[in-house]
Amino acid sequence: MRKSVIGGIAAFAASTVLVACGDAPDDNEGGSGSSEASDFLPCIVSDAGGFDDKSFNQLSFEGVEKAGEELGVEPKAVESNSENDYGPNMESLVAEGCDIIVSVGFALSASTVESATANPELHYALIDDAADNDFNGEKDAENVKPLLYDTAQAAFLAGYAAADYSKTGVVGTFGGQPFPTVTIFMDGFRQGVEYYNQEKGKDVKVVGWDGKNGSFTGGFEANEKATNTAKQLLDQDVDVILPVGGPIYQGALTAIADSGRDVAMVGVDADQFETDPATQDVILTSIQKGMDISAYETVMAASEGNFDAESYVGTLENDGVSLAPFHNFEDKVSDTLADELEQVKAGIIDGSIEVTSYLNQ
Repeated sequence: MRKSVIGGIAAFAASTVLVACGDAPDDNEGGSGSSEASDFLPCIVSDAGGFDDKSFNQLSFEGVEKAGEELGVEPKAVESNSENDYGPNMESLVAEGCDIIVSVGFALSASTVESATANPELHYALIDDAADNDFNGEKDAENVKPLLYDTAQAAFLAGYAAADYSKTGVVGTFGGQPFPTVTIFMDGFRQGVEYYNQEKGKDVKVVGWDGKNGSFTGGFEANEKATNTAKQLLDQDVDVILPVGGPIYQGALTAIADSGRDVAMVGVDADQFETDPATQDVILTSIQKGMDISAYETVMAASEGNFDAESYVGTLENDGVSLAPFHNFEDKVSDTLADELEQVKAGIIDGSIEVTSYLNQ
């Protein structure tokens, strides 16, 4: 087998207490991860996608689970069903005596800042948002650690790979909503295709995103809108598709199956080949965000009295973002692609290849 660009992230198993919105969490019990249970209680709240989204929330959840195992405690986890749950869920975790609360997603930014401001003695970690609701470059609460990821870098590699794999010369992408944390994937993907064209003298086209305008479903649900949006791209002769927005990739799977064509898909956040076996016949690769690792490390640091509220930014250099293996496509991609991607990766890290995103503009 050819060497893969970056290995997948292993899933962690644990027995975290998961409670629905509005329900009071069970009393904490010592876990089996250590001989002596810690009195440090980590907690996590999902966005509306839920912890079983096989993507964004799930990966963050696994990181907190692993920390709980090592600490010998069962973290408290509260799942949100809608944006109306964010504030109440945060309040419920504060009431449970949580020492650190991990909020998953930019949608929880306002609720996290509000809770952190009201409870300055607690620690918070906010995934995919700078805790800067005024966009003035300054955090709105000093006890919040932003966990950010320059996924444009890994998406650049995915775009290069997609362009090299494409037989029709057309690749596409669509998102849930045009938020920066969504379009950062689409930006990197498009730039990677453009770089491939420049280096190879090709003219692979990207549909669904031109850097300013594109195809969006209007939400993050695996519904008919997601399927129809994917079909619109496939109707333009797309044979590699990148859905960005948690469960909306399931709509792409349906569109691919209905098309009867040989179409590959690029996953986001986690290695979707591993998290969802239903993708294994079509998944070319995935653009990974090390949310499990950064969430785990943040919780462990806080438990040791070393909480640092400085922003963390995941990059290719620090393995905070990465490209998953090609898995079942190892024998379908070109013989030179893996080596070329390693060279491109090195260029991105040393700055000789520029990748722009909202995090570095």
